[in-house]
This record gives sequence, C-alpha cells and structure tokens, in this order.
Amino acid sequence: MAGEQMKPVAGALLFLNFCMYAIILGIGGWAMNRAIDHGFVIGPGLNLPAHFSPIYFPMGNASTGFFVMFSLIAGVVGIASVISGLNHIRCWAADSLSAALAAASIAWTLTLLAAGFAIKEIVLHYRNARLRTMEAFMIILSATQLFYIFAIYGAASRRI
Repeated sequence: MAGEQMKPVAGALLFLNFCMYAIILGIGGWAMNRAIDHGFVIGPGLNLPAHFSPIYFPMGNASTGFFVMFSLIAGVVGIASVISGLNHIRCWAADSLSAALAAASIAWTLTLLAAGFAIKEIVLHYRNARLRTMEAFMIILSATQLFYIFAIYGAASRRI
C-alpha cells in the first residue's frame, strides 16, 4: 500500500528531472557550440590547442569548459535514467527497479560531479546569465535526483 502511494511522487520527480535535464542539454549545447565557434583560448589573444591547457570558454573562466562538458554528459545520462524510470513507473514492479535505480544512481553521481564544477564557477564569479541558470539547475537537479532515488527505493523497501 505504501509503495503505491509513492508512485505519483516518483512520477512527478521524474517529470521534473526530465524537464531540467532537457534545459541543461539545451543550454550546454549552446555553450559548447559557442566555444567551438569562438575557439578554445587561454587568455586574451592566445589561441592554443585544447590539449595544451584547460579549456577556457570566451564567456566564462577556466572551469567553464569542464562544467559544460560534465553537464552535457550528466544531461544525456539523466535523460537515459528518465527513460528507464518511465519503464519502472509503468510496471512498478521489482523486476524494473534495479535498472531504474542503477541508471538514476549513475545519473546522480554525474550530476553531483557537474554540480561541483558549478559551485567552483560560482566561487570564481565571472560567468554569463545562461551559465548561471545552468549552474542553478545542476545544483537543484542534484537534490531532486536524490529525492527520486529515495522515492523509488523507499517504495520498494516497503513492499518487501
């Protein structure tokens, strides 16, 4: 009974995570496209290949490249975890729980990694409005993805 009560909560969190991961992918794709168009630069006027230095985006700081790349990876894995989660919400059985938990846990760890770079971006202060939005979404996603994991795991542990 208690497991069935968690199904709408898990579904709502899954929908929220899908929307936020889609926004992350949109903003991250824009940032990566802009970095590719303007080149990877270390400082004013120094165009060096990316393997000589950490990637520096023209609209950010030295950690921006890592933040954008890990956010894109976390976004893609997050969307994959949403697909697995949809199957679990549809079935709501122990058979689909392990796949949903595994995908959600991997997406959460990658989201935490990207959120760590987001916090570093905040500490370094220099970034534009789109990157600030992306940072906020990554930090919020690290919490909502964890709540989703708790919701589906908590419902499963009550069924046993």
